[in-house]
Amino acid sequence: MLVLGIETSCDETSCALLQGDGRILSNVVSSQVEVHRPFGGVVPEIASRKHMEWIIPVLKEALQRAGCTLEDVEGVAVTQGPGLVGSLLIGIGVARAIAYAKGLPIVGVNHLAGHIASVYLDDPSFKPPFVALVASGGHTALYHVVEEDRISLLGQTRDDAAGEAFDKVAKLLGLDYPGGPAIERASRGGDPSAVRFPRGLGRKEGLEFSFSGLKTAVVTYLKKGALLPLEPQRLSNVAASFQEAVVDVLVEKSLKAARKCKVKKIAVTGGVACNGRLRQKLGLRAEEEGFEVRFPTPILCTDNAAMIARAGLKALEKGEGKSPGPMEARSRWQLGT
Repeated sequence: MLVLGIETSCDETSCALLQGDGRILSNVVSSQVEVHRPFGGVVPEIASRKHMEWIIPVLKEALQRAGCTLEDVEGVAVTQGPGLVGSLLIGIGVARAIAYAKGLPIVGVNHLAGHIASVYLDDPSFKPPFVALVASGGHTALYHVVEEDRISLLGQTRDDAAGEAFDKVAKLLGLDYPGGPAIERASRGGDPSAVRFPRGLGRKEGLEFSFSGLKTAVVTYLKKGALLPLEPQRLSNVAASFQEAVVDVLVEKSLKAARKCKVKKIAVTGGVACNGRLRQKLGLRAEEEGFEVRFPTPILCTDNAAMIARAGLKALEKGEGKSPGPMEARSRWQLGT
């Protein structure tokens, strides 16, 4: 089966063509980073307008790269939520139009299920059961993946997502947007133990996250006589210390979840999974404790349509795709039970 995937949940416009065996024929992503950079974050109204401007050119490029046409497509998978409603509606509208015009089945995909599915694209041999950490700008949650279509929620953030915390603290430090890569660059040469920032809910037995207190701790530190802009070494120390606090919590909670679920495999997905320190530290700790850990390649960690196509593939193969009738954009949509 040849599946067309469409992703427009936030600020990436993406279309992909995926074969039933998991081969990615094309995966085109148009990023809006430069558009939103002056604002230090995503502006929803601008994001939706840019999706309208770019969705058709991105679709055409994806088809061209795959060497096929819409006549070859056998099913459509589109992000239905969670995300920015205005952005979601653009992708859903185009997906429904294509499905209606070509008489194709269509499935609405949970964006978080898409992130988890990215690990199958990167390593087809990686199979459930495993624990999945999804960490991005809008989400931070742990899941027990029993089977591809049997996923249970173990714990999620009570406030800020990890990626959101990176963005906010980067702005406080006068760094570039997006905050994750900016803080990682700034942390090079810094001492991660220079400032002892708190580890939110780190000592609790549960598997929930909290990063708002960490952000407040950075604000408090800066107010205690730290003149902005910070001199280079101090900036590196603060960035490294903040990054270490986030990574420590993500690592400890992921390992705790794997122990609790009695599984030996951990998958880490979402934009924060690109962070080098997270990859290094969790990789080492997992090896020490006998866990297998998988990080998809960076292009599959950030928002993309190939992961959405993969998440919808099984439902389409089972004939569970709907006719292209009404499809609600869901700003909130919890994955799992």
